[in-house]
Amino acid sequence: MTDIILSGCFGTMGKAITDAVSKRNDCRIVAGVDITEGTVPYPVYKSFDEVMTEADVVIDFSHPSVLDSLLEYCERSATPAVIATTGLSDIQKQKIKETSEKVAVFFSANMSIGINLVAELAAKTAKILQGSFDIEIVEAHHNQKIDAPSGTAYMLADSVNNALDEKARYEYDRHSKSAKREKNEIGIHSIRGGTIVGEHEIIFAGLDEVIKISHSARSKSLFASGAVNAAVFIKGKEPGLYSMKELIAED
Repeated sequence: MTDIILSGCFGTMGKAITDAVSKRNDCRIVAGVDITEGTVPYPVYKSFDEVMTEADVVIDFSHPSVLDSLLEYCERSATPAVIATTGLSDIQKQKIKETSEKVAVFFSANMSIGINLVAELAAKTAKILQGSFDIEIVEAHHNQKIDAPSGTAYMLADSVNNALDEKARYEYDRHSKSAKREKNEIGIHSIRGGTIVGEHEIIFAGLDEVIKISHSARSKSLFASGAVNAAVFIKGKEPGLYSMKELIAED
């Protein structure tokens, strides 16, 4: 049995994770952390400084402002963490890396196994086609999403870029200049509207042909399921920075 503390338990994803865990028999939520109020079948603390409940892992689907206190809690209690909050700064990502040297941390911009498989496929495609195809990434999300481009778009761009012999720079939306597209760049474009859960497409545009690799999320439940799987996976792991690659490999 994996005991979970859920950070951001009253948020949309927090509710989805609570629902996902209720349908499993290999894990349970023993406490939540959230500054807002609501009703859940477990105790909820306002901050990590107040947490008195012991657990095997923390799942964080909250807000970037919570990260520092979460990492401090995980260090002092030696509790592994699954961090799925998006919109983190480069400095915060570095803090996650530093914390992973002391305690196991599972970090992914997207908890969907499908999107992580797409990232690997896109990287392999980029490596084969590099130099002869232009690469563009288009992402679409609901109108309440704050960060743009999405963390997943950056994850896909980094996966593709890391596969290239000559690293590309990122060009956003192309509205700020009137010029031909440069060869050594990856375009990243954001769309916000309605209740779109998450759409991502990598476009490889070459001479007289276009290759598209896409992923469509139809429900937030798939992200909740991925986060819970990650929590069960990381329980008892040695310090280190883990991702969907390790989870997929173990399966």
